[in-house]
Amino acid sequence: MAHPPVANRFPVSLYATPNPSHQDVFYTVPRAGHLLAGTEHHIKRDHFPGHELILCLRGKGWTRIAGRTHQVRRGDLVWINCHHPHEHGAVVDDPWEVFWIRAEGPRLAQLSDLLGVRDTPVISGMDLRKASPVFKELFRLIPQDAPSSPALIHAQVAELVAQAYCARQQSGELAPKIPPALARCVEQMKLFYFQKHTVPSLARLAGLSPTHFSRVFKTSFGTSPIDWLRRERISQAKRRLADTADDIKEIAEQVGYSDRYFFSKDFKKHTGFTPSQFRARETDRLRSA
Repeated sequence: MAHPPVANRFPVSLYATPNPSHQDVFYTVPRAGHLLAGTEHHIKRDHFPGHELILCLRGKGWTRIAGRTHQVRRGDLVWINCHHPHEHGAVVDDPWEVFWIRAEGPRLAQLSDLLGVRDTPVISGMDLRKASPVFKELFRLIPQDAPSSPALIHAQVAELVAQAYCARQQSGELAPKIPPALARCVEQMKLFYFQKHTVPSLARLAGLSPTHFSRVFKTSFGTSPIDWLRRERISQAKRRLADTADDIKEIAEQVGYSDRYFFSKDFKKHTGFTPSQFRARETDRLRSA
């Protein structure tokens, strides 16, 4: 005998209209809520503004992205880039209860790509004891119109994104899948970071054309090979600045820079400090430890 349908219930349902001047700077949340889903809960859209982050508190749900259906259980976070076609809903036999927000803001699309949510929108392993309070704090902040609210909302969304990133990292799903040809190049740059490397020389080592090599490298690492090498050199320089009394010019040469000026410029770009400032800060930190 079929059971009568159960209606959705919304203990919390919030709307907001973020200040346009904040939207390029902060994460904003124009919509949020707490849903106890009914048996017929189902949302289907071709596209919609923002990104929906849905935390399953109990019960079961599902989402369909790019033609694939993914099951959702207690403790899962669903990240949906709403700019693409998407569906989600409750499992009829055990409808989910969820906290959810629709967030907008800078770099959310890049973050969703980094987390691979188009292929795997369900992020397992979230700690409900840590994630639930983030949503509850957002529910408290969104109705307020205090001068500090935009920054505080931004901080809570950033905390939720950080938790999602850590959960996905701990699951091993963020481990880079490095093609063997690129692995040889990375090994060379790690071992011989102080030597001159160019895209054509690295591409030859990988057995690829320079254009194809650059494209594959960026897909795997999210950056160009030369920028990857620069960060490796800066990491090596940090260690030398902290652990040795070598002159900064010598350290620049040791890590592959022939010009101290360009070394200092690159170092500040990546760390926010000049080499001298970084060394002084590390020295003070060790003294106070």
